[in-house]
Amino acid sequence: NRVHPVLLSIQFIYLFGNHDRSVIIKGDLAPEGSMQFMVSVQNKNGHVCGGFLISEDFVVTAAHCDDGLKHVILGGHNWKNSNAKKIEISNQCKYKNYSDVANGSDIMLLKLANKAPKGENIKTIPLAENDMNLSVNQECSVAGWGKTVSTGGLADDLMVVNVSIIDHNDCLQSWGGLPPNVICAGGKYTDKGFCQGDSGGPLVCNGKAVGIVSFNKNNNCTYPDVPNVYTDIREYVDWIKYITIVNSCPL
Repeated sequence: NRVHPVLLSIQFIYLFGNHDRSVIIKGDLAPEGSMQFMVSVQNKNGHVCGGFLISEDFVVTAAHCDDGLKHVILGGHNWKNSNAKKIEISNQCKYKNYSDVANGSDIMLLKLANKAPKGENIKTIPLAENDMNLSVNQECSVAGWGKTVSTGGLADDLMVVNVSIIDHNDCLQSWGGLPPNVICAGGKYTDKGFCQGDSGGPLVCNGKAVGIVSFNKNNNCTYPDVPNVYTDIREYVDWIKYITIVNSCPL
């Protein structure tokens, strides 16, 4: 049966009223030279969310990361490294239907004020096409600078962990309702997943960005009862391509 969107919103507020920006739990330091598409999305106070470079002009992150964003940091696993590249954000393109994570479409493109200098330490990641299939238990990865324990601070160095795709119906039953166009992976049947500070980072499967870190349950990142939830990029590929072609946010 279809869940009424208003009831679904109420349920999500109850389940994770503080859907904090998500951290990597039980992960490892990202190997040197890997994941050079990763971006730290920042405001005047520092790291807010993760993100990933998809072209010289655009970074993808989560829409709920909109918190006075100023710039991004690229080209280093330690976002405090003086050699990392800082680029100002000139515009934010949220998906038109986004209102909050409970209603889905938790995706945002950040237009960079200057082109990202792709090279040895800065690369783009390809997006999953809308016909790409994922299988239950398929192993993917998620990375970020978020907390490594629920009550800890943010990580300075990029952390990565492998997570497995969880059956959508299993995820739906675990949460009691889900927004449309999401993928579930990690956080249930395992002690691995994301936490506060990882939001906006990519779920990477077969070398392609398939999902965007969206939400977990309250502030507890080591819960065993519900999966981590990601925005399904495959449902927004045409929208993303349009923006990158016209090089501006839709009106």
